[in-house]
Formats: sequence, C-alpha cells, structure tokens
Amino acid sequence: MDAVIVTGGSSGLGAAVVDAVDRAGGRPFVIDRQAPASAGVPWIECDLADTRAAEQTTRKAIEQTGGRVSGVVTAAGFDVPGALDDVPGDVWDRIVAVDLLATAAVIRAALPALKESHGGVVTIASTLGIKAVGDATAYCAAKFGVVGFTRALAAELAGQVGVTLIIPGGMRTKFFDEREERYKPGPDAKLNDPAHVAEAILFALRQPAGCAVRELIIAGETETSYP
Repeated sequence: MDAVIVTGGSSGLGAAVVDAVDRAGGRPFVIDRQAPASAGVPWIECDLADTRAAEQTTRKAIEQTGGRVSGVVTAAGFDVPGALDDVPGDVWDRIVAVDLLATAAVIRAALPALKESHGGVVTIASTLGIKAVGDATAYCAAKFGVVGFTRALAAELAGQVGVTLIIPGGMRTKFFDEREERYKPGPDAKLNDPAHVAEAILFALRQPAGCAVRELIIAGETETSYP
C-alpha cells in the first residue's frame, strides 16, 4: 500500500481510517478543514463544499505524495437534522455539497493517478442511503446519491480502478455532538466503533488486482439497516 488520500481525516471515521492505513504501512494523506489528530500526518486544508477547490486540493495532494496514490477514501461528511422548511437553504445545500458533490469531485481529480496505480476508491454512504427517515432530507438525498454514484462508478471503472461502497450504521464519533438533543442517539444506543469500519475499508483497499469488494454494510449488531 502506498499513499491513501482520506477526506475528513481529522476526526471520526476519517481519523480511524488514517490510523488503520498508518498501521498497515501505508501513507495516509488528509484533506480536511482541520489538522489531523495524529501528529505528523500530512494534510491540506480545504472546505470541501467548494467542489472546484476540492478538485484542486486533490491534485495538489497527489503531487505532494509523489504522484503515487493507491487509494482514496471519501470519509468527509456532516448533517444538520430538521424539517425541510426549518433547515436554511444554504445549510441544506452545504450538506449535499460536502457529502455527495465533494465525493465526486475528489474522485474525479484522483482518477488519472488511480488508473495508473490500479488503485482503489472507497466511498462512504450511510444506512440512511438505503432507508429514508424524516427530518433528514438533505442527508438522505446526499447518501442515496453516494450509493447511486458509486454503483455507476464501479460499472464505469471495472478493470481499471477498484470501487467499493461502504454503508456504515451509527458510530461512536462526534458526528452527533452538536445536534439538538432530540436528534442525538439515546443513552442505550449501541453504536459501532469507527475502528471496525476502518478495518473493513482497509480490507477493501488491500484486495489484489482482479478482485474487488463492491459493497459492505457495517453496523452495530442490533441496528436494523434495511428499509
């Protein structure tokens, strides 16, 4: 494993992926608005809601890795729950931009390097990308979009780049911290450890040429993932 670009790698699942790649002997490289939690991990600051900036930053990251990239993991994402008419339009748009449009922008910019290395792409959807709930129209729209985008991308890049869709359930991260109390998991919620999801991502990235892990749903064992 060579360099792996991780969006959203400063916290949550992204940080767990950075740690997993590092332990496996790879070279994680973070694109995020904040510095990685792990000291010494190279990173570039970027607001991924600006998709053209996301493309430019990805190209810059590839240059800084020496041009050899074996994987891209699009772990950046956020949500602000609320009814459609309560969530401000600019916030709604930003959720879709970061969670969906930036996913496509970063991968688009990385494709030449990934094709050269016959590397892998791992996108991060959500169980809310396969089942819909109220007060989550932006997040569901974005994550359903990630599911469709990734499946189409896998067909498009078959034989050139490995493409894996990860569909995680709720995880023990700071993802829920700034929500209103009614939108936070209850005290008895059995959330998954992001390190377990990161290990599955690493498994997908380390498949040999000719073998691809297409989709994985990973959730706490008591979570109902399907509609």
